[in-house]
Amino acid sequence: MNRPTGLIPENLLSLHLAEEGLRGKALDLIARDNRLQLHLEIVEAAMDLADTFRQFDTMDEDIKVAQVLGMRMFNALGASLKLTLSGYHQNSALILRDVLETVFLLDLFSGDRSQISTWRYADKKTRLKEFSPVKVRTKLDERDGCTSKKRAEIYELFSELAGHPNMKSAWMMRPNKNGDAVIGPFMEATALDAVLSEMGRLAVQAGQHINAFVPADWQYSEASRSAFSQAKRRWVSTFYPAAKSDQPTTSDPSKA
Repeated sequence: MNRPTGLIPENLLSLHLAEEGLRGKALDLIARDNRLQLHLEIVEAAMDLADTFRQFDTMDEDIKVAQVLGMRMFNALGASLKLTLSGYHQNSALILRDVLETVFLLDLFSGDRSQISTWRYADKKTRLKEFSPVKVRTKLDERDGCTSKKRAEIYELFSELAGHPNMKSAWMMRPNKNGDAVIGPFMEATALDAVLSEMGRLAVQAGQHINAFVPADWQYSEASRSAFSQAKRRWVSTFYPAAKSDQPTTSDPSKA
C-alpha cells in the first residue's frame, strides 16, 4: 500500500532516518565487542523464557499474575533495547527502571507466593502501603538480611539519571562527558555500553525469577529454560567470574 504523501511530517521522517543510521552504528559497536554481544544474548534468552512462560495453560490466577509480569518485562526490555540502539539512551534507562521495579516485585512473589493474592486483591490504599517500590525493596532487604541498601541505591540511580528532571539527568544527554547536552538521539560507545550492561544485569534477574514460576515438569519449556541457563552461566562467568554460575543470581543488582 502506498503511503499518502505528507502523512508524516518531513522532520519526523528525517528523524527516523537518523535513528536508523544510529542503529547501524550501534550494531557496528556491538559486533566489535563480545561483552555487548553477551548482554544481548542474555536479554534475548530472558525474553524468550518470558514468551514461553506466557504460553503455559493454567487456571491458577497467581500464576497468571507472574505470566503478566513476565510479559511486561518482555515488552519493556524490547522497548528499552530499541531505544538505546536508536540513540535514546536516557529514555531506554527510564524503561529499565520499570524492569527493575517488576524484577523486585516478582522476586518478592517467588519467595512468598502468598503475597501474590494479597497484591491481586489489594485496593489502591493497600497496594501503595504494602507494595510501593520502597516497601517491596524493604521487604526484600529484610528477607535477605541485606543492610547495604544496594537495591535502593540502584533504584535511585535510575531515577536521578533517567526518571526525574534534574541536573544530573542531563549527564545522559551528553555524547561527551564534559560536553554540552544535545537534543535528539546520539550514538556513543560509553553510553551504549552503560545501558546494555544494566539491561543484561536486569535480564539475568528477570529470567531467573520467571524461571522460578515455570513448572519443572513442563516439557515445552525445556529448550527455553536450558538456553537461559546456559546464557546466564556464560554471562556470570564473564562479568562475575568469582561467583558460582550454577547458583541463583541474587536480586541485589550489585551482585550476580
